[in-house]
Amino acid sequence: MSRFEAMTPVRMRRVAIVAPREAMRGALVRVAEAGCVEIDSGDGAGSGGPSAAPGSAVRRLRHARVEPRRAALSAALPDLASLERAGRTDLLAGEAQLEERLGSAVPHGTVAALAGWCPATDVPAAAERLAGAGAALVPLRAPRGADPPTLLRSTGAVRRSFAPLVRTYGTVPYADLDPTLPAGIVYVVMFGVMFGDAGHGALLLLAGLLLRLGRPRRVRGLRPLWPFIAGAGLTSTLAGAAYGEFFGPTGVLPVLWVNPLQEPMRLLLAAIGLGGILLALAYGVGIVNRWREDGPAGALYALSGIAGAALYVGLAVMGAAAWLHRAEWAYGGVAVAGAGLVLAGNGLFAMTGGGPGGVVQVGIQLFDGVLRIGSNVVSFARLAAFGLTHAALGAIVWQGTTALAGLGAAGLPAAVVLFVVGNALAFALEALVAGVQALRLEFYELFSRVFEAQGRPFRPWRLPVLDGDEPMAAPPRGDPPGKETT
Repeated sequence: MSRFEAMTPVRMRRVAIVAPREAMRGALVRVAEAGCVEIDSGDGAGSGGPSAAPGSAVRRLRHARVEPRRAALSAALPDLASLERAGRTDLLAGEAQLEERLGSAVPHGTVAALAGWCPATDVPAAAERLAGAGAALVPLRAPRGADPPTLLRSTGAVRRSFAPLVRTYGTVPYADLDPTLPAGIVYVVMFGVMFGDAGHGALLLLAGLLLRLGRPRRVRGLRPLWPFIAGAGLTSTLAGAAYGEFFGPTGVLPVLWVNPLQEPMRLLLAAIGLGGILLALAYGVGIVNRWREDGPAGALYALSGIAGAALYVGLAVMGAAAWLHRAEWAYGGVAVAGAGLVLAGNGLFAMTGGGPGGVVQVGIQLFDGVLRIGSNVVSFARLAAFGLTHAALGAIVWQGTTALAGLGAAGLPAAVVLFVVGNALAFALEALVAGVQALRLEFYELFSRVFEAQGRPFRPWRLPVLDGDEPMAAPPRGDPPGKETT
C-alpha cells in the first residue's frame, strides 16, 4: 500500500449478489457470516424462496414480547413456529433481518439480485464464499453521482486511538483524505501547549502507560485510548520543560524557552504563529479534498479551496507588511487577496439565483469569509491564554506552599496538603479546559476547512451464524448497524 493510499478511505466496489431464488437465503446467510457487504435497502418485489413469507419472523418476534439481546442466523432454514415456542428471539431477530433483505431483492425469472457495497480487497474472498452456496458476487459499475460508504483504515494502535476524535465530528466523505492521524497529532500538540507542566504531563503519561498494561482493571475498556493519553502527556511534559514548570514554578527545571508569567506576549505571538501554520495546512488539505470531490473547478472557487487559501495568504502577507513596515509587501498581499475574493465570488455567485439578490448574498458571504479568517487566527491565542492560566494556578499553589512551609514545623503538614490538593485541583481543572479548547480549535478552525460535506459510514450486514449450538463468528469489518464508521 502506498503512503497516499494509507491516507484515503478503503476503496469500495459496487457489487450485486445474484442467486437462484430458492438459493437466495443460503447466499444471504453467507453474506451475513462474512460481514463485509453493505446491502442496499429498497422496495424490491421480493425473491420469495423457500423461507416463510416476508414479515412472518417479525410478527412472531412481536408476539414473543421479549427484546432479543442479539440477533443471529441459523445456517439451515429454521421452523419459525419452533423458534417461537423455544423462545429463540435471537434467531427470530436474525430471520427478520434476512426477510427484510429478501424483500429488497429484485427478481428476474428464476434468479434474484441484491445490490450493495463491499471493500475492494474483500470482493474475491466474498465471491468465493458465495460460490459455495450456488450464488455469485458480481462487480458493477458505480452509478453516476452515487457516493460509496466510508470505511477508514484502522491499522495501528495510534490511528485507532485517534479515530474517536474524527468520528465525533462526523463521517469523512468517501472522496476525502482521512485526517485521523494528523488530526490526533495536532490535538495532542495543542493540548500540551495549554497543559504545559512537566509534572502534570508525567502523570498523564504514566496514566497512558498504565492503560496500556490494562491497569486498573475497572477502566480496561479505555485501553485502546492509551496512545492518545500518553501522547497528550508527552507533549505536556515537553511544553512544561520549555516553560520551566514542574508542579508549578518549583525551580526543579530551568526555563528552556519562555516563562509564561514573565513573557506572556512572546507566548501569545508563538501561539498565533502556530495557529497560522495549522490553518495553512488545513487549507492545503481542503484544496485536495475539493479537487477529489468536485474536480479542478471545485478546488479553484471554494472558500475552503484555492480561492480561500489565496485570500488567507493575501491577508497574512498584508498583516506581515504592517508588522514589518514593508509597503511593497502590502501591494502583493492586496493582489493575492483580491484574486482570492474574485475567485470565491464567482464560485458563490454560481450557486445563487443571480440578480441583485445574488450579488448581496455573495457580498455578505465574502465579508463573513474575511472576518472568519481574522477571528480564526486570533482564536489560537487561547493556546497562550490557557497555558498562562495553568502557569498562574501552579504559581499560586507554589507560593502558598512555600509560605506555609516558612512557618516552620507547624506549617509543614499544611504545606504538603496544600501542594498535593492544589496540584490535584489544577490538574483536573486544566486537563478538562485544555481538552475542550483543543477540541474546539480542531473542529471550528481546522475541520471547517478540511470538510464541506458529510459522508455516510460503511455498515455491512454482519450476524453470527449458528451451526447447531455453536456460533461461527464473522470477521470484523466496519461497524455494526446503528454505529457510525468514520
